[in-house]
Formats: sequence, structure tokens, C-alpha cells
Amino acid sequence: MTMHESLIRLSELNANDYNLNDNNIYNPVGGTAYGYNSEKIGTVRDALVEPSTGRIRFLLVDVGGWFSSKEVLVPVGYARIDDSGVYFDNLTKDQVKAMSEYREGQAYTTDMMDTDERVLRGVNDLDTAGYRERVASGKDTDVSAYREQAYTTPDHLQLLEERLVVNKDRFKAGSVQIGKRVETHTETVNVLLQREEVIIERHAVTDSRPVSGAVLGATGQTVSIDLEAERANVSKEAFVTEEVSLGKRTVTENQQVSDTVGKEYLEVNKTGEVTLTEGGNLDDRSAARDVFDAAGNKIEAGADRLRAVGHEVAGAVTGNPKHDALAAEDRAKADMHNAQARADMQDADRKI
Repeated sequence: MTMHESLIRLSELNANDYNLNDNNIYNPVGGTAYGYNSEKIGTVRDALVEPSTGRIRFLLVDVGGWFSSKEVLVPVGYARIDDSGVYFDNLTKDQVKAMSEYREGQAYTTDMMDTDERVLRGVNDLDTAGYRERVASGKDTDVSAYREQAYTTPDHLQLLEERLVVNKDRFKAGSVQIGKRVETHTETVNVLLQREEVIIERHAVTDSRPVSGAVLGATGQTVSIDLEAERANVSKEAFVTEEVSLGKRTVTENQQVSDTVGKEYLEVNKTGEVTLTEGGNLDDRSAARDVFDAAGNKIEAGADRLRAVGHEVAGAVTGNPKHDALAAEDRAKADMHNAQARADMQDADRKI
């Protein structure tokens, strides 16, 4: 039985149709996490929230080192949030080390919650079972006050704005088919043909001589001559006049897309005689700080990739598939750090 079955990740809110009726919703994801004495302990990766109101109950903090990865759930009441990051003023490294490790998709069980609560309260004289027994017996009179403070969302409001994120996908824009057809036309060709003609030549005889035995008109005599001529025999033969090949190439064109985005602005409603003092605005954060944060996120991304390589090597040596899953998580964290670094640089550009 889990204690927080109804909680969902803050990153899932935009993907589900929830009725978020609480205006005091802020997004700490990607913020740098600081512990006792403002010492950096990691990065806020996500949060567990109530789906009906959007109220944050736990912050998911990556507290891993250079070659390790560990994420823990810290009650939101421990957080102090300002523009430079998320501060857990009373959280020490020893406490973080003793807290339960949380992985994506894992149920945050009662045993894990009680262990973390015991560690955060500094109850070192009991193990988790003994601590749970003491709370159940009613002997721990301070636990109610602790839990009320631990799960109260900090009085901090961040104003959010939407930005267009354009992705690309490939689709079938059309197709081209090529074929051939026959068109006819009349073609005239000049051909030289030969034919035979009869030539009759008559010659007068000057030295007339008698023909013996011949009787004039006694017999009819004819001479036959065959005449030959050429005629055109027409046939057709196909010749190759052109060759066509079909291929395709990729061309790049610039296309503008537009959409309506929203931006939150601060509204202050006063009731009664209230005096407000303006203490600055969110743009007071310097561009240099944004650049500094971008560099830090780049370093974190490099560390994540180093951890991923370490897990890949360990997986290749041991054959344990767990290392492949850890390497994939570290690569995803590296991508998140790089995205946050780009966002920090964009913020810096707007302020210069």
C-alpha cells in the first residue's frame, strides 16, 4: 500500500486534463538545489503534486555525484525558493546519503517515507521500524506539527510564460509517377524510284534489198518487251531518342509558424489598510548569473554523460542490464541539463 498513489509528476500536468484551480503553482524543475550552508547538492528534476490542485508535496532532487546517480524525494516544506535556486537550509549531505533512493515509476512506499521522515527529523536512536512504532503509539507528540510544516507549499510565486517549441516530423507530401505515351504524326520522305521505259527507234533503209520468200501481210509479227519499275516499301523501326531517370533530393525552405502564447503577470489585491513595498522584480537577476548557471548546467551535462559511459562500461563487463537502464537515465539527464543551459543563455540574451 503506497502513501502517495494519487500524486503525479509535475511534468505530467500538461499532458493530462486536470482542473488546476490553485493559482499559486510554480515550476521548480531544472533549478539548482542547495543544502546546509548554501552548499550545492544537486538539481531539482521533477516534483510530485496533487492532481486536483497542482499543489507540490515532494521535490525530486538529483543528488548524484560525478560517477553515480541518486534521486531523493524531499518534502516541499523544506524548500526555500528564490530566483537563484531551491534552498534546503537544514538538509545536510549525511541526511541525503541516508535517504531512500527514488526511481521513475517506482512507488513511494510507507517504509520509504518513514525512513526519510526519520532521517530528516534527525531521529538516530531508532531504526525505521522502531520509529514507526513510536509514532503509532502516540509517544511522538511533535510528529503532527512536523508533517504540517513539511508538506506546506512555500509562500513563493513564480510567474511563468509560454514559449513556442517547434518540432518537425516527416510526412508524405505527394508522389510523382512517370510513364510514356505514343503520339502519331504524318511524316513525308522523298524516295528516288527507277522504272523502265520503251524506246522505239526507226531508221530508213537506203539500200533496199529484196526479202526472199516473204509475202507482204502474210503473217502478223509482234515483239513483246517486259518493263520493270521500283516501288517504295514502307516499314517502321523504333530508335532510342531520350533516356529519363527518376530520383529525389532534399531541399530546405524557411517557413514561419505562429501561435498564441500566454504569460503570467503579477496581480496584487489589497484588502483594508495595507502598505506594500516593491522589493524588485524578476528581471533584476543579472545576465551574468544566467551565464554562470548555463555554465553550471553544461558541467552537469558533462558529468551525466561521464556517468553514462561508466554505466555502459560496467554493463559491458558484468552483463547486468541494470547498468544499461542507468546509462539511459544519465543520458536523459544530460539532455535536460543542456536544455536548461540553452534556456539560461536565452534569458541572458534578453537582459543584455
